Amino acid sequence: MNFLQAVKMALKSILSNKLRSLLTMLGIIIGVTAVIALVALGQGATKSVTANLESLGTNLLTVNIVGRGSTSTLKITDAVAFADKVKGIQYIAPTSTQSTSVKYGTTTKTVSVIGTNADYAPLRDYKVASGRFLAQIDLDVYQKVAVIGATTATDLFGFADPLGEYILIQGTRYKVVGVLEAKGSSTTGSNDEVVMIPQTSAERLFKSIGVRTIYVQVATTDQIDSVVAGLETELSAHFRGNTDSYRVFNQSDALSTLSSVTSTLTLALAGIAGISLLVGGIGIMNIMLVSVTERTREIGIRKAIGAKRRDILIQFLIESMVLSGLGGLLGIGIGIGAAQGASSAFKMDIAFSLNVIIIAFVFSVAIGVLFGMFPANKAAKLKPIDALRFE
Repeated sequence: MNFLQAVKMALKSILSNKLRSLLTMLGIIIGVTAVIALVALGQGATKSVTANLESLGTNLLTVNIVGRGSTSTLKITDAVAFADKVKGIQYIAPTSTQSTSVKYGTTTKTVSVIGTNADYAPLRDYKVASGRFLAQIDLDVYQKVAVIGATTATDLFGFADPLGEYILIQGTRYKVVGVLEAKGSSTTGSNDEVVMIPQTSAERLFKSIGVRTIYVQVATTDQIDSVVAGLETELSAHFRGNTDSYRVFNQSDALSTLSSVTSTLTLALAGIAGISLLVGGIGIMNIMLVSVTERTREIGIRKAIGAKRRDILIQFLIESMVLSGLGGLLGIGIGIGAAQGASSAFKMDIAFSLNVIIIAFVFSVAIGVLFGMFPANKAAKLKPIDALRFE
């Protein structure tokens, strides 16, 4: 008996009991569906977060000033001076952020008010749609000017032109001198619901001296380590050796950590979903044992007319493989559909991996071989006389 003939016989046997075959494949279908859908959603989430981090640039450093009191603060002039003291810094933007209400006319919105300098726009990849961005002169003379995000402009002004208008930030009037292009959201929230003002004005407005966050863009990725070392030296000198007063955060390190964590989580999700495949394999073994019992006389007749033990073994093994293979194909189709449905319903990114799809299918067929071996071997070992006498 050749392979093609065995496959035809297997399909005939499966189609003769459609409902039973479908119920048998259910475990395989659920397992493959879970693997495809969960891995696609996991990889999609990873891709989205990674893209957000990479959009900031892998050569971005963040300095966080921690602790309390006058000994744990850093003046804006001291922070900006790092650009002259440490070789390799392209942009440096001392920043302070407060979530507060902004008012125009009778409309009030709560947004992130960011006190910063002129380097913040190129460093954080903001582009001006109309007007201008903050300039150094604004910081020097404590100008009460503001650059607003795209969403903030729409919320406060609708379709009117915001340039030249005045908004109230905690009761203080600020003149709108620029509107930013839409940038979308990131892991830290919306990038368009913002108002940017000079850092010096922000210190007066919020009655806080010093900055807590400093963004630094390194000229080239090759200089990251030397810039980190230089910043740590300068910060250590400023805080008199108290290394607990600051943290230097490397964006490329964050990407490496994220990649490691998400890979582990994706593997764990696939492993959990793979348990369903094992359960499906047990179902296949169970139904194949029933099939062997039901077809005992058929096996006896085939052996009596010359079928070898190997022919019987291959017949039932291929039937088990076809059963699990069909379940795997159905699972792949349903898994892709389920992932796309979840993506549309919950606005989540998905990323299908051809390797994962192939592995899930091969694993489902392998489950059929593994759990079909025992029933097939049992059928092959039946003696023709005993099989023919079976009622």
